[in-house]
Amino acid sequence: MIDLRRVTDLWRRCDVVVRDAPFGLLLAVVSLIPALYGKGTQVGDLPVRPLDALALVVIALECLPLAVRRRWPAVCLALVTLGFVLDQIRAYHVFASNAMTVALISTGAHLERHRRATVILLSMAYVPLAVALDRLGATEKVEGYVVFYLTLVLAWGIGAWMRSTRAAETERRRHIAEATRAAERTRIARELHDVVTHHVTAMVVQAEAARYLTTAPDRLDAALSAVTDTGRLAIADLRHLLDLLNPDHDTDTMPSVGELHTLVEQTRRAGQPVEFTEEGTPAESRGSAEVVAYRVVQESLTNALKYAHGSPTVVRVRYGKEITVEVGTDGSGSRAGSPGGSGRGLAGLRDRVDALGGEFSAGRADGGFVVRARIPAGSPS
Repeated sequence: MIDLRRVTDLWRRCDVVVRDAPFGLLLAVVSLIPALYGKGTQVGDLPVRPLDALALVVIALECLPLAVRRRWPAVCLALVTLGFVLDQIRAYHVFASNAMTVALISTGAHLERHRRATVILLSMAYVPLAVALDRLGATEKVEGYVVFYLTLVLAWGIGAWMRSTRAAETERRRHIAEATRAAERTRIARELHDVVTHHVTAMVVQAEAARYLTTAPDRLDAALSAVTDTGRLAIADLRHLLDLLNPDHDTDTMPSVGELHTLVEQTRRAGQPVEFTEEGTPAESRGSAEVVAYRVVQESLTNALKYAHGSPTVVRVRYGKEITVEVGTDGSGSRAGSPGGSGRGLAGLRDRVDALGGEFSAGRADGGFVVRARIPAGSPS
């Protein structure tokens, strides 16, 4: 049984000349059907002349060049025009003379250079043709020649419209591709910021604390082990981010609220006292809402390490039709040894939450700092 889809794919992969040739060949064969003699385009209304050997040449000139109407539109138009002129002067009026319209449309659609010069030359060539037909005894009036010329102009105009439409579609797709790339770069930049900032901040704080533990070997060893573990987590998360650049990456490598316990424990090991409470049951599947909720907690804990190291921090997460996150510190901690911030983290969180139709706020409250987010659940990843 013939696989039509496979045949279609093979046909599309053929060279454009191969795909355009059948139409010209079909038009040539149809022009040889006796019932269609004299049924072609007529300019001047000269009496139809029977076909002879030259008529076969005329048919070939009008039909065969259509195979290159997209590859070499100017060549196609020149040859078809020559055949059309001979057809009208010899008064064969073969059905193949309709190829002139096809050639004009194709040239208008695919000719890239010297378009204006082509139009001028064709218009100038039309005048001698009309004069020659008149001297051969044509009965066509001036109005008839003008109407036919406007028909040719219309055919060119259709091709030009097709060309402009195709160009506009190409430009639209280019803009969409650029916007998609920009959005993807922004998304990866946000993920990179969240991962690197959190882990590096934790490592800096842990390393700074280790400087004061030289007299307590056991605690010093634990602090350095925490730095090592944090570095390993950073490498693992960075590998996950690099996987995002792979078209075949698995979205399940993205973090979710189910990993909040690990995140909180890591922050505690960095010296930040964190109280963590959850209400409800998180979704089994990972979606955009779960990823954003995780990032809200991660960025908030990172800021707590930066600006309120050692200060009691409370993390509350509630699951339901929406995920509600609240992270607060009392602001009594220290910033000693912590890296400064760029301000991109909270702005990025706001953008993430807004994109899902949620609400986000961050600001000082009761001498501390509170981050709140309400994220509609069920958003696909």
